[in-house]
Amino acid sequence: MTRAVAILSGIGLFFLYFFGLTRTGLVGPDEPRYAAIGRAMASTGDWITPRLWGQPWFEKPALLYWMTAAGFKLGLGPDWAPRLPVALMSVAFLIYFFVVLRREFGDRAACYACAILATSAGWLVYSHVAITDLPMSAAFAAAMLTIFYGTAPSRSRLGSGLTEPRPSEPRPSEPRALASGLFAGALLGLAVLAKGLVPLVLFLPALWFLRRRIRDLAILFAAAALVAAPWYVLVTLRNGTPFLQQFFLKQHFDRFVSSALLHGRPAWFYVPILLAGLFPWIPMLLLLFDRKLYRDRRAQFLLAWFAWGFVFFSASRNKLPGYLLPLLPAVAALIGIAAAEARSRSLKMTALLGLSAALLGLVPALGSALPQLLVAGISRTSFRVVSIWMVPVLAIALLCAFLEKTDRRDLAVALVVLGTAVSVGDVVWRVYPVLDRELSGRPLWLAQGSSINCVPPTNRSRRDSIRYYAGRDLPDCK
Repeated sequence: MTRAVAILSGIGLFFLYFFGLTRTGLVGPDEPRYAAIGRAMASTGDWITPRLWGQPWFEKPALLYWMTAAGFKLGLGPDWAPRLPVALMSVAFLIYFFVVLRREFGDRAACYACAILATSAGWLVYSHVAITDLPMSAAFAAAMLTIFYGTAPSRSRLGSGLTEPRPSEPRPSEPRALASGLFAGALLGLAVLAKGLVPLVLFLPALWFLRRRIRDLAILFAAAALVAAPWYVLVTLRNGTPFLQQFFLKQHFDRFVSSALLHGRPAWFYVPILLAGLFPWIPMLLLLFDRKLYRDRRAQFLLAWFAWGFVFFSASRNKLPGYLLPLLPAVAALIGIAAAEARSRSLKMTALLGLSAALLGLVPALGSALPQLLVAGISRTSFRVVSIWMVPVLAIALLCAFLEKTDRRDLAVALVVLGTAVSVGDVVWRVYPVLDRELSGRPLWLAQGSSINCVPPTNRSRRDSIRYYAGRDLPDCK
């Protein structure tokens, strides 16, 4: 049964993560800047100090810049070098996510969780852009999975039921605990190299759950320090106070307590962001309100991982949608486990799977509005439902409900995954060229090449993109 989910998910991964990856050039203010810094590292050989157009740039640590620089060193072009490493890292994490959950909760729960995360809008969108959110989230989530499940006794022989292991069950072997601690520490170190101190704050639930495993935690933090500390020490020795003030004071503490960076949002901001990030699986969130799910300590860990991060980010004065990304694996895992444990032919599951499939009918409208949304914001964007899509989408929704009622839940989940892949493929094919034309500087660079000597009046996204493709800090046209 689960083989159908695995096969269709594997086919969907290619289309979701690699099809049309470069049909639009680099967009937004961040993606072109980060890519330009990575390209500068590759060309100058200075892999310590990030530089944007020759000037030190201390907004983010070095991991994403190294990934981009490696892409350029391998001969990838200006589109593939920044984006392909991020997409590959995302897919690598999804595979690891599946392997860990399969060992802990069984095939069905792992397939469901991986399918939900891989096709969720939040994880998918940030896997298509070369910014720091996905690398940090993938490394951090892999560290959380490794340190909790890798240093705990194996539950694989307990089956898929959420049952606590017997008190007499032996501790993991010393070599296994050591290897898990070192690997988790290396992953946490990579997360710190991707986005600074935030992963250490998000790691607090693991400290509580593993508070009696002092040795395992000591090994983890030692490995994390060995991975992350050398860059922080070297960049501080080379740049001194300017790095410390800009990176730690402004980009960490000021970002948390002040709205001076113009990203101030209300406390409830992440509620709609969570719903949007889990699209089209939003209805499946209702499965998480079953108390029986949290009788198992493993599920309690996933809940604490999500809840603590959600509270922490909601308390911050500055809020951006990508901040919530490292919490999505925990939510997807809980949904997958709950879906696997739900009784067969459940009326609730019939309704939830049908509604998840029905939400795919919104994809064409959301995709068509995407260029306007990125330029003007959601309050100034008009959405127009494409009615021709509703007929096949409703048919898929009814088919999903029928499959659940006939005890073929795996096929129902696989159908939603396949429908998501088709819907996203349509958006990539139709909408990405519009994004390229309206938000990217690539068309202007392809048309004028080295003759570009200034940035024409346009939106902020396109200005930075023009400079990236031109390869120099162009002035604004007068």
